Amino acid sequence: MVHHPLFSFREVFAIEATLQPHTNVINHDITLLQDPNGFMFGTDALLLSAYLPKMPYGTALELGAGNGVVSLLAARRRAFSKIYAVEIQTGAASLAKQNVAANQMENTVTILQKDIRLLQNDIPPGSVDCVFSNPPYMKSGEGKVSPSDARQTARHEENGTIFDFCRVAAKLTKFGGSFVSVYRPDRLESLFAALRETGFAPKRMTMVYRDHRHTPSLVLTEAKRGGKEGLYCTPPLILMCEDGTPFDTYTYILEKGEFNEQFRIPIGRRKE
Repeated sequence: MVHHPLFSFREVFAIEATLQPHTNVINHDITLLQDPNGFMFGTDALLLSAYLPKMPYGTALELGAGNGVVSLLAARRRAFSKIYAVEIQTGAASLAKQNVAANQMENTVTILQKDIRLLQNDIPPGSVDCVFSNPPYMKSGEGKVSPSDARQTARHEENGTIFDFCRVAAKLTKFGGSFVSVYRPDRLESLFAALRETGFAPKRMTMVYRDHRHTPSLVLTEAKRGGKEGLYCTPPLILMCEDGTPFDTYTYILEKGEFNEQFRIPIGRRKE
């Protein structure tokens, strides 16, 4: 299989600014249909897909899948054998189903249009190896109201708080299973409180910086259900050099679709 690198940093942000409906071809020849009025594929989704653990025989669940891009990237990377992707919005769920079909991933990715808080018999409790999510960053009523209902729903906790996402993840994840998320650093306290309250132990965390001059804009975390205390704070992920080119660790992600070893394994546990 010919490897096609992910979008460059600049291309990702150009996509976010596009105003017309369009189809893009991204990593590994994935065809992605996007709605410019919805939440567009960007750096947060790209990094979340690369941060996921690889469990080739495992089952995964995405909460708040949008157009399905994170699940598609994970499926193409063969991170899991089966992925359920849950999305509440009708339009986004429809796009996700079209994207799954267009990429011939029906045997791996199943789209469920549903409120995550109402997942009952769709997925058996304690059956999932990994839950992952790019949950809404803002509290309901916080910040400016978006003229797009789809973006408003995607960015604000109108259909579930961070506690709801963690609670659902805890219910469906196996003991020892993972919950992986990309979130906003200024809400890290809320995320960790929700993880602890629902039985997860944060085990790995990476702060993401646009460049050396900026404060972190994203935080990636992996937590284990029923895990013991002990958090690995990885080196920071710097996206851009001063000259505007991608930093070497970000280039690795763009080319490989995953983080390198220093972001996955503490130095004392790495093989020589």
